[in-house]
Amino acid sequence: MIIDLIFGKMAELGPSWVLWALFALSMAGIAISVERAICFYSTRDDIQSLSEELGRLVSARQWRRAEKLLSESPSFEARVALAAVGQDNPESADQLMLGATQNARVELEKNLALLATVGSNAPFLGLLGTVIGVIGALRHLDPSRGGWADGSSSEIGRALIASAVGLLVALPAIAACSVLRGVVQTRLARADGLRRLVLGQLHAQREA
Repeated sequence: MIIDLIFGKMAELGPSWVLWALFALSMAGIAISVERAICFYSTRDDIQSLSEELGRLVSARQWRRAEKLLSESPSFEARVALAAVGQDNPESADQLMLGATQNARVELEKNLALLATVGSNAPFLGLLGTVIGVIGALRHLDPSRGGWADGSSSEIGRALIASAVGLLVALPAIAACSVLRGVVQTRLARADGLRRLVLGQLHAQREA
């Protein structure tokens, strides 16, 4: 059968190619984690102080100063509030800020799905390497001696390494993904706080 031929060829190659694939996934996971950490660090801001100053400016209807304040902030939270600047209608402002929130979510979660994929699939790839290695070792069975040929035990040991490496790749990726997703949720919650602040001020001005 074709599938038998495929697995036979894979067994001849041994688990080495799986280890190289796991190494590539590990590098990809590290690159994504570092890139996201840099992104989050470079877009940080004192949101509490920003919120207090923004509330004061919006309450006083100083929209130009509010726009300047938000434009100078590098944070995603400020981008969400900035979408409502110049809007007198709370409903329109809310829709604009919700759209900005979705754009911010997309940017904040960039490549996190790939990082999660690395974490969830690396153990299975390692297990595949182990299976391939065991299949290769079984090919060295010596029926005449009723046991393994010389070197078969070491081949099985090398095959088991693939499973261990798969776990070593997966654990940091899963941990990094969980931490980064937590940061995303925190940032989005702060953005929603600014959105509610702006909407509250707009409703108050409308009723005044």
